[in-house]
Amino acid sequence: MLAMKPHTYSDQQVEQLSRQWVEQMVVGLNLCPFAAPVVRNDSIRYAISEALEPEALVADFLQELDLIQQLDEQELSTTLLIIPQMLEQFDDFLDLLDICQQLLEEAGLDGVFQLASFHPGYLFEGVEEDDLSHWTNRAPFPMIHIIREGEMARVLMYYKDPEQIPERNMDLMRQLGRDGLVKQYPPLADYWPE
Repeated sequence: MLAMKPHTYSDQQVEQLSRQWVEQMVVGLNLCPFAAPVVRNDSIRYAISEALEPEALVADFLQELDLIQQLDEQELSTTLLIIPQMLEQFDDFLDLLDICQQLLEEAGLDGVFQLASFHPGYLFEGVEEDDLSHWTNRAPFPMIHIIREGEMARVLMYYKDPEQIPERNMDLMRQLGRDGLVKQYPPLADYWPE
């Protein structure tokens, strides 16, 4: 399974790499029509978890969920909870994501917020491991994205054929190829041996 070459990053570097990924990949390639206005308005929160164990990470998730509920969407539109210290294995990440989704539902917030997931080794089920379509959900670190459903629904009302977004993004990854992806976001070179 693909993984980044080992590095030790400061919190500042983690945030910088994550911002760069959002700006150059997500917004730059228009992978998500919801992202550009949020980045432009600086209403995205990059929350870095220092957690080294699942219980601490769940507590960080609940804290971010509480914060986004308390603030107006103009002040805080969306949160990326970045997890640089753990969940290197994609299956472990999926297990924790399931716990967070269950907590969201138990809090009665399903339909108010939704979770999106990104991971350096993201794999779509039933897709060959070397297929570049996985890069639509690959990020420099494991991330749980907390999204306001109402805000996303308003943006998607003006987007032609929103149900086609995932397939369009997958096709784009394949068209760009390795070299095009690395040109778009140079840290991706750390995912592939030369």
